[in-house]
Amino acid sequence: MDTKKIGRQTVRFSSPPSIAGYGSAVGQMEREGPLGQYFDFAGQDDTFGEKSWEKAETALQKKALNFALEKAGLQADQLDYIFAGDLLNQCIATSYSVRTQNVPFFGLYGACSTMAESLSLSAMLLDGGFGQTIAALTSSHFCSAERQYRNPLEYGGQKPPTAQWTATGSAAVILTQSGKGPFLTHVTTGKVTDKGITDANNMGAAMAPAAYSTLQAHFQDTGREPGFYDLIVTGDLGSLGKEIVTDFFRRDGIDLTKNYDDCGCLLFDPKTQDVHAGGSGCGCSAVVLAGYLLRQMEAGKLKNLLFCGTGALHSPTATMQGESIPGICHAVAITTEQKGGAQ
Repeated sequence: MDTKKIGRQTVRFSSPPSIAGYGSAVGQMEREGPLGQYFDFAGQDDTFGEKSWEKAETALQKKALNFALEKAGLQADQLDYIFAGDLLNQCIATSYSVRTQNVPFFGLYGACSTMAESLSLSAMLLDGGFGQTIAALTSSHFCSAERQYRNPLEYGGQKPPTAQWTATGSAAVILTQSGKGPFLTHVTTGKVTDKGITDANNMGAAMAPAAYSTLQAHFQDTGREPGFYDLIVTGDLGSLGKEIVTDFFRRDGIDLTKNYDDCGCLLFDPKTQDVHAGGSGCGCSAVVLAGYLLRQMEAGKLKNLLFCGTGALHSPTATMQGESIPGICHAVAITTEQKGGAQ
């Protein structure tokens, strides 16, 4: 049997799945950021006509999925599966958003790595012949996340400079067995990495070691150099986590600064928006991918992209008990080349 596994953590697809459509929906802060023009929908406020923040997040997911389906020329009942998740307890934003779709559903929790995780699993099923069309979907909402992980918004507590701003946004990507691309060629599945960070206001430091570990594994398994990619993007470590990753590679004698960035740094403007160390949340890397990066690929400005979703696998209960914060990172290689790129 021909194996698709290369190295310890990476798979290479023999029939690279194609991105048929993608959609994004964001809130007011994201609309006012440097990428605001690229999103399919941007609300004037963060309620989106709903009575609670959680319902608003569900509404965002519905909008993002509808945009993606429309671009792909598909109806929801043509999907074989939906892989999706969010930050809320029991992933309620997701389960409530897909309950009317009548589509087989896998609920995921990868924290901020959920878009990369859902893309990875969707692509594996398609390359394995277990479906023809799959949706990857995720979201986060600043207010629902603050209520769950930290304090009520009315509390008005101050945050340290290392803290990040949870993005209000949702994105969906439709993958198919065949199409004109862009194509997913490789997936490097991350390992849980924990370096003992206990500060829930320092997610960048908690997740950066996982990003470094997965990138190392990807380069080793594939034989590719960092320079193979037009852009390597993590999401979302923010400015501090990005600095840590580049420093790790610098110690290895590798200059990653030429083609590396982070979705938490791309989504907001730190000079005009008070987001401290940058953006975070499931929706952050998802909307940067589906709102901005895939458009850049379609425009021919990017050919090879390495999308690395990073997540902090903790809970308020564990944090309050003094537990450290485990991190995870999954890397997805995306190319515009019909044959799936070299190597």
